[in-house]
Amino acid sequence: MKGVQVQLMHSPTLNTVIMVEQVLQEAREIIKISELKRRLPKQVMHSTLIQILDYLQESGKILITTKGVVWIYRPPAELDRIKQRGLEI
Repeated sequence: MKGVQVQLMHSPTLNTVIMVEQVLQEAREIIKISELKRRLPKQVMHSTLIQILDYLQESGKILITTKGVVWIYRPPAELDRIKQRGLEI
């Protein structure tokens, strides 16, 4: 009988997700994925990083473009302050 190998997909830990979020927030600019990897305090597998970036994009925290990744999330309190200072037309 031939053995069947099952490859389990690795899920990122909460600490790894938070670490990636913090680096993206502190960047304050579009950064390439390769630059993001360099800025991370710990090494992260490429497939794990892609999973995290997909999750962050689906949750509306980042935007992935052809030029790189950028943090776009604003907390509701900050959005309220922005609205109050805005002009109504």
